[in-house]
Amino acid sequence: KNSIKATEKELVTCNLQGKEKALTRSRIFQIPGGKDLETKVIVVLGKAGMGKSILAQKICQDWSSGELSQFEFVFWFDCKQISLPEKRYSLKDLLLEFFVKPQEGSKEIFEYILQNPAKVLLIFDGFEGLHDHENFPRCSASRPEKALCSVKELLSGLIQKKILNGCTLLLTARPKDKVNQFVSKVDKAIELVGFSPQQRELYITKYFEGLPYCDNALNLIKEREYLFSHCYSPVMCRFVCFLCETVFETGDKNLPSTLTAVFLKFVQQKIMPMQTDVVALQNQGSLAMLARLAWHLGEKHQSALKSDLLPSKEVKEFALKYGFFLPFAFPNHSDAGEEEFGNTFSDFVIQNFLGALHLMLAEEIKDKSLTKYLSFPSKKKKPYNWLDLVPRFLAGLLFLQDDPCFCCLSNKDVKQSTKKQKKLLKYIKRLQINELCPERLLELCHCIYETQSSYLFQHVALRLKPDLSFLGVVLTPPDVHVLHSVLKRSRKEFSLDLRNSSIDIQGLKDLVGLTNVASFRASLSDTVRLWKSLEQTKDYELLRASTEKFVLDPFKAKTMKDVSDLSDLVEMQEKMISCVQDVSGCSSYEIPAIKNLRKLEFALGPVCGLQGFLKLVQILAAFPSLQHLDLDALSENGIGDEGAKSLSEVFPTLKSLETLNLSQNKITDVGAEKLATALPSLLSLKTLSLYNNSICDFGAENLAKVLPAMASLRVLDVQYNKITGVGAQQLTDSLRKCPHIKNLVMWNPTIPYGVLEHLQQLDSRISV
Repeated sequence: KNSIKATEKELVTCNLQGKEKALTRSRIFQIPGGKDLETKVIVVLGKAGMGKSILAQKICQDWSSGELSQFEFVFWFDCKQISLPEKRYSLKDLLLEFFVKPQEGSKEIFEYILQNPAKVLLIFDGFEGLHDHENFPRCSASRPEKALCSVKELLSGLIQKKILNGCTLLLTARPKDKVNQFVSKVDKAIELVGFSPQQRELYITKYFEGLPYCDNALNLIKEREYLFSHCYSPVMCRFVCFLCETVFETGDKNLPSTLTAVFLKFVQQKIMPMQTDVVALQNQGSLAMLARLAWHLGEKHQSALKSDLLPSKEVKEFALKYGFFLPFAFPNHSDAGEEEFGNTFSDFVIQNFLGALHLMLAEEIKDKSLTKYLSFPSKKKKPYNWLDLVPRFLAGLLFLQDDPCFCCLSNKDVKQSTKKQKKLLKYIKRLQINELCPERLLELCHCIYETQSSYLFQHVALRLKPDLSFLGVVLTPPDVHVLHSVLKRSRKEFSLDLRNSSIDIQGLKDLVGLTNVASFRASLSDTVRLWKSLEQTKDYELLRASTEKFVLDPFKAKTMKDVSDLSDLVEMQEKMISCVQDVSGCSSYEIPAIKNLRKLEFALGPVCGLQGFLKLVQILAAFPSLQHLDLDALSENGIGDEGAKSLSEVFPTLKSLETLNLSQNKITDVGAEKLATALPSLLSLKTLSLYNNSICDFGAENLAKVLPAMASLRVLDVQYNKITGVGAQQLTDSLRKCPHIKNLVMWNPTIPYGVLEHLQQLDSRISV
C-alpha cells in the first residue's frame, strides 16, 4: 500500500524539448509542503545512458561552486561500486572513508553530521545496483548509524528514517526498476528523457568542432536515421560519434545501419587494429572470457566485482587497456590493512553487447535453449535477464556472423551460429504477434530491425493487428523508427493510439504521415504542436491529412491541462481555415475530430472542477455532434449552481445532445431553476441525470413545469436529492402530461416510503 504513495506524486519530466516542465538543478530540491524535520526522498528516473550520473556529478559541482547553500555536506556514491554483497560498512565508513577522508577530526565531523541531518545531501547513483528485484532488507540494527551493515541495509535505514532522519536522499534509477516497490514514500520524481533532435545536432557539432569533416560528420550521421534516432541518448550519441570519427580517419564512407553493427565495429576498432596474429588470438580469448563475465554478472543484476574475482590477470589487463573496465577502490575500515580494488563495466550498453556476444560464442548454450533469452511473452513478465538490450544485440549478431568485424572477434564454428540463427527464425515464426503487449511488440520490432532481414520484416508486418495501442507506453525516437519501418511494409490499414506516449513531434509526424495509418489518437498538446509545426513549414498537404486522421472521440478531461488543450484545439481550427484554403480552395473547414466528437467526460474533481468547467463551457458550441456530456465523477466535480447557470446559457447551441449527466455536482434549487428555464432548448435530449445533488421541492417544481415541453426526453433521474412528498407529487402530476417519458427515477430519503409507493401505483413509469 505504501508504494502507491510514490505513484501519486506528479512525475515532472525534465525534457529539454520544452514538451513538459524543464527543471534547473537547483529546483530539484524544492519540495512544496515538505516537512523540514523528515527525510526527503527525490528520485531521478531515466533509461541507461540518459545522463543520470552526469546530473548527479553536476549537482556535486554546483555545490562545490557555492550553490545549494542549504547543504553543508554532499556525498555521492556509485551504487554498483559499493553494493557487493560481501562488503559491510558503518555509516561513518561510508561517509568519511569511501567518499572523502578528512585529514583530521573525523569523529567530530561525523558527530556534527548526526546532529544536523537537514544539512546533508546523500546521492545514490544507480539505485538498480542495490537490489536484486526480489529482496530489499529492512534495517534491524539497534544503533544502525554505528553498526556494520550492507549498503542495502544502510539505505533501508535512511529511507525508514532510522538513520540520519531529516537528510535529503537523491536516488537515480531506471524507470523499469520500479523504485516505489522499495521506497515507501517519494517526495519528488523527475524523469530524464534525453536529447531533442536539435540537441543531438548540437552535441555532434560540438564533438567534431574544429575538425575538417565537421559538417560531413553531421550529415553522415543524419543519413543513418536509425543511428541518429539513438543519439537521443547521450551515451549512444557518444558511441556513434566515436565510430563516425573512425570512419573518416580510415577513409570509409559509410556508417553501419544497425546498433549491433555499430558496437561490433566499435569493439573491433578498439582491440584489433595493427595486431599480430598471436596478440589477435589472445584478444579473442580474453574477449570471450570478458563476455562470459558480463553475462553472468548481469544474471545477478551486477556490473562490478572485486579485482581478485576476475578470471585471470590477462582478462583484467585486457579489459582495462581497451576501456571495457573502470577501476575503483573500496573504503578501508580504520583497522583494515591493504586497500582493496574493484572493477566495473565502463558502460551498461557495453555490458549488454558483451552479454549477447557470450550467448553467440558459448558452446554450452545450444541453439534449442537460445530462445529463452529473447523476452517476447504475450503478457507482461520480467525479462530473463537484467541486461535488457541483450535480445536486440543477440538477434543482430545472429545475422552478422559472416561480417568481417565478427570474424575478427571469434574463431568459433560458423555452423553452430547458423543453427542458432535458424532457431531464432523458427521461434519468431511461432510467435502470436497479434497477442503481444505493446512493450513486447516494440522489443520484437527492435530485434527484427537489428537482423535487417526482409523476410522477418514482412512476416511481422503482415501479422500486426489493425488497432495498435501504445497508450501510456513511452515511445523513444528509436522505438518510433523501428515501428515505422515495420508498419510501412504492411498492406493493412492501422489505427494508432499514441496518447501519453511522450512521442516527439518528428516521430508523430513520421507515423501519421504513413499512407496506411488511417487514424490515430494522440495527446492533444502533441497533436496541436504537430499541426502548428506543419503550418509553419507550409506542409499543408500533411496538415490536412493529419487532421482528417485524428480521432478525439470519446474524450475525458481529467486535468486543467486537458481543458486547456481542448480549447487550443478549437482555436487551432480557426487558424487552419486559411491554411486549408491553399490546398482545397474551401472557404470553411472543420477539423473532423471536433466535428465528430460525440462523448465528452469531465472529471477534474472538487479543487479545479468549477474553474475547469467554466472554461470548458466556452467551447462546447464548437462540437456540433456532441451527444453525451458526462459530469459524473467519483471525486465529484462540484460545479454547483454557478456551473449549472453557465451551462444552461449554452444549451441552445447543443443541438445534438442526447445525454446530460450532472450527477453529484452540488446543484441546489438555484441551479435547478436556471437549468429548467433552458432545458426545452435541448431539442435532442433523451436522458437527464441530476442524481445525488441538493435539489429541494422548489427545484423539483421548476423541473416539473418544463417536462411537457421536453418532447425528446425519455429518462429523468432525480434520486438522492432533498425532494419531499410535495416535490414528488408535482413531478408525478407533470408526468401525466408527458407520454413520451419512459422512466422517472426519484427515490429520495426525504420522501416518505408510503408516498412514493402510492405515486408509483399511480404511474408505473416511476422507479422506486
